[in-house]
Amino acid sequence: MQALSTIPAATLQKIHTVFFDIDDTLTTDGRLTAHAYSALEALKRHSITTAAITGRPAGWCDHIARMWPVNGVVGENGAFYFYFDARAKKCVQHFLADAATRIARRTQMAQIAAHILQAVPGCAMASDQAYREADIAIDFCEDVPRVSESAVAQIHTMMLAAGLQAKISSIHVNGWFGDYDKLSTTKIFAQRVLKFDLQAERDRCLFLGDSPNDAPMFEFFPNAIGVANVADMAHLLPHQPAYIAKGRGGAGFAEAVALLLEAQLTA
Repeated sequence: MQALSTIPAATLQKIHTVFFDIDDTLTTDGRLTAHAYSALEALKRHSITTAAITGRPAGWCDHIARMWPVNGVVGENGAFYFYFDARAKKCVQHFLADAATRIARRTQMAQIAAHILQAVPGCAMASDQAYREADIAIDFCEDVPRVSESAVAQIHTMMLAAGLQAKISSIHVNGWFGDYDKLSTTKIFAQRVLKFDLQAERDRCLFLGDSPNDAPMFEFFPNAIGVANVADMAHLLPHQPAYIAKGRGGAGFAEAVALLLEAQLTA
């Protein structure tokens, strides 16, 4: 990972879209600071397209799509995308699986989660589980004392053994049925909602993240940026971002936005 300050101004001048993770990328210690949110608003003011790409649940993502200065959100690690249609004045929701499939899968996943909670002391269902549509989230440090790295690995392994897709974030291990991840659904969202081919335009986009579930995005985007705390989990990343900010969490997000806008305003 190279220092963020080394990213060429010419690279930043052609950026039209910023995709970003939320937890520990936009937020800092679980909180959304005014500094980070102001950076997000600044992107909106300068007509930069933005979308949150997160493991957070449908209930939260509905609020984000409606209330935040973003063009949309991909949630639950790719289970859906939501966006606010200003012309129709409503939040549009698109799930990859239909309602009946999601209900059946939730029953299966609840059984898997119960087995994990019994087998791995100290972990818990994530406090946002009630708002989830398509996955389970096992909390290993958000609202419980941080469990060991080996315990996190055990949760991940148990999910895979049960037939789930599984990803580790900075706070949860998420598991789901379905052949998708953050990147695959971001490609669909870009094509259908943002109206561009992400494969063709990836060098004109930025992605900011911090944890292992961002690895597919880090690999795909040549200009991917990790906030400083990505270094805490670098040993778990099969693919690392090209650049790393000095700031942790929301401070790193704001740092990247300031550099981007400075380059674009001096073009």
